[in-house]
Amino acid sequence: MTRVAAIDCGTNSIRLLVADADPVTGELVDLDRRMTIVRLGQGVDRTGRLAPEALKRTFAACREYAEVIERHGAERVRFVATSASRDAENRDEFVRGVVDILGVEPEVISGDQEAEFSFTGATRELTGRADLVGPFLVVDIGGGSTEFVVGEDRVRAARSVDVGCVRMTERHLVRDGVVSDPPAEDQIAAIRADVEAALDLAEETVPLRAAHTLVGLAGSVTSVSAIAQDLPEYDSERIHHSRVSRDRVREITTRLLHSTRAERARIPSLHPGRVDVIGAGALVLLAIMERVGAQEVVVSEHDILDGIAWSLV
Repeated sequence: MTRVAAIDCGTNSIRLLVADADPVTGELVDLDRRMTIVRLGQGVDRTGRLAPEALKRTFAACREYAEVIERHGAERVRFVATSASRDAENRDEFVRGVVDILGVEPEVISGDQEAEFSFTGATRELTGRADLVGPFLVVDIGGGSTEFVVGEDRVRAARSVDVGCVRMTERHLVRDGVVSDPPAEDQIAAIRADVEAALDLAEETVPLRAAHTLVGLAGSVTSVSAIAQDLPEYDSERIHHSRVSRDRVREITTRLLHSTRAERARIPSLHPGRVDVIGAGALVLLAIMERVGAQEVVVSEHDILDGIAWSLV
């Protein structure tokens, strides 16, 4: 067993996994898995820079994670930063802060690397199951970007595109500095147009319709699953490997996009940090399912974070 710590810093959240990994059995035993909404990508699409308050929130989470890593005695640590920090002019400030706190340099990885990690994390325990037929299309809907990966035991093709729940919300649902409550139809149509254009780009590289099983990752997808199951609170065990039909996703997306912020905030399983962005995230998922003809999505709690952990073994 090797004790590893993986950190995934995205546009909306930062997450930590401390686990014991056994390369012989392929088993990854969680010791600590946690997530903090920091909204690192706040305003990046508009300003091209990481906001001071976003950096402050992110560094506070890093200090908490440093204590957890030290307490568990992880032998190896890897910090991966994705879409927001790739796009920001002042990412050096972000890098210096992380090094000072955690002692490791954040790797600002490419979209293709992000896709590889997501695929490994999501499919390692799915391959060989009789009820799930490959090839798999793994879709990781993040805050700033969405990764598409097709493969079976290994990646066949991958592409990252710049549509995510935070980016789409900030680009189309904010007017006069406030998220529309609820969005107007022209705002929803603008998101849909962006997503369709991004899917056209993805299909230039990735045979989206060649896959037999759609696997959905990250907070927008897991939140949709929690809502579909009408969970009284977020429950990772019930969400992991749940299946949500396309009709149910369409129903939930319509509900979210036509509800007020107060109504969304009353959904018991929805993290407060996702209240403003879940509508856009659900619409991204729905558009993908309709494009590829998927009748259902298999929801995975194991994703890029697990892939980062395996890369340390």
